[in-house]
Amino acid sequence: MATGTRAERRERNILATPSRFMQPRLILYAMTFALVALGLLMIYSSSSITAMAAFESDYNAAYYLQRQLIFGAIGLVAAAVVAVSDYHLWVRFLLPAVWIATIVLLGLVLTSSAGLDAYGATRWISIGGFNLQPSEFAKITVILTAANVAQRYYEDFSLSFTTFTYLMAIGVGLPLGLIILQPDKGTTIICALTLYVMGYLAGVSRRALAMAAGVGVIAVLILAFKDAYSRARVMTVLNPWKDPYGDGYQLIQGFYAFGSGGLFGVGIGLSRQKYSYLPMAHNDFIFAVIGEELGLAGTLGMLLAFAALAWAGLQIARYAPDLSGRLVAAGCTTMIVIQLLVNICGVLGMIPLTGKPVPFVSYGGSSIISCLLLVGFIASVSRHSSLPDTVFDERRRDWTLSSGDVRADSPTFVGEATPRSARGFTVVGGGLRDTSPDAIRSSRAALGSHEGRVSVDSNGRRRIDLGPSASDRLRSARGNTGRRK
Repeated sequence: MATGTRAERRERNILATPSRFMQPRLILYAMTFALVALGLLMIYSSSSITAMAAFESDYNAAYYLQRQLIFGAIGLVAAAVVAVSDYHLWVRFLLPAVWIATIVLLGLVLTSSAGLDAYGATRWISIGGFNLQPSEFAKITVILTAANVAQRYYEDFSLSFTTFTYLMAIGVGLPLGLIILQPDKGTTIICALTLYVMGYLAGVSRRALAMAAGVGVIAVLILAFKDAYSRARVMTVLNPWKDPYGDGYQLIQGFYAFGSGGLFGVGIGLSRQKYSYLPMAHNDFIFAVIGEELGLAGTLGMLLAFAALAWAGLQIARYAPDLSGRLVAAGCTTMIVIQLLVNICGVLGMIPLTGKPVPFVSYGGSSIISCLLLVGFIASVSRHSSLPDTVFDERRRDWTLSSGDVRADSPTFVGEATPRSARGFTVVGGGLRDTSPDAIRSSRAALGSHEGRVSVDSNGRRRIDLGPSASDRLRSARGNTGRRK
């Protein structure tokens, strides 16, 4: 068992992971860790005052931080399991079970007995004292389903166009339809934009993409004006000062937070808006608290971390071994970036507020677990990507260990250093099998006239004397030249 382990370690050292795979993977891990750490710090800073004044949190200032640590640990374990496993296992074999579980959970949300109402929407299920938001995990199911169907149609050519359309309508359309019914317009928009990017990468025609974009714009306008609540959010973005103590209150308080932060912020823990002025400071509007306490420098630093994470994810997608891997990595990366932009644009008053948190940073159990799972799938694609074997890879696998004086657990690439006078040309394969004195004398006698140039050592190996070294010949030539003069 130990020999096998040493052999595997030796193979990893010789056949190391190429930098095109390892570098994006390490950046992905580093940026994820940095963003989660920033989130824990800012959650505690933005929620401590609210937690100390609330009976539900038992007047514990670290209440939300402790819960986020639990959610983060669960998400980390789940992401590690996904990263170690082959993503083909999820895209091909486990997808039916995952899809059915997603549909069941989304259906339970719509029932009056299981769903929880909050802010005009039914999005949560209470399980063991924790509120689970199935739409956060449905986003992953949508990516896996789209990658599976696209792989079978565009690369495997195992589906007809009719079957492809049917599977996309059922596999992707049904979960999105249940999400819209909650209603959860923010998640619907994020999923739609992610699918659009995946379609572009899969090779969907430009005409079809243009038609999809047109239909999407019309659908967004319908969702934005279909009821009074949605229309009020649109009007608030256009003029939040029209109702500064009503619909526009939260957005205006966010503006105050950004204005107070300036270039470098007021300092960590010194926010004024978190003193019950800014609603949902540790959740939807945590970006405003970051702007207040860390200033413009802090917000740009966070955006740079997300940009590095996006670069790493797209690089991993670029070198994925098949179409499903490219779509899974690109889809998960795109979903994280789009959710970030949806939140930031809402907090800055550029689009209506959707209630979507900042990935990795905002408080929320379902959000942090689902985001870490997205990273786990990206890492799985990276870990199971490889370059095509070349002739040099085959030669390196043929390397064997020396049976001489070299240790048996280390490969030999070069021999022992020998002085110039002892160097000679060894005839490979010309050694004597019988190294007895009689055999050596017979070999020397058979060499005949070449005895002055060819010799046989005590081990029965024949050597050809190549004459004096280059330096000796040069000295001899200089001496002859001097004598001629």
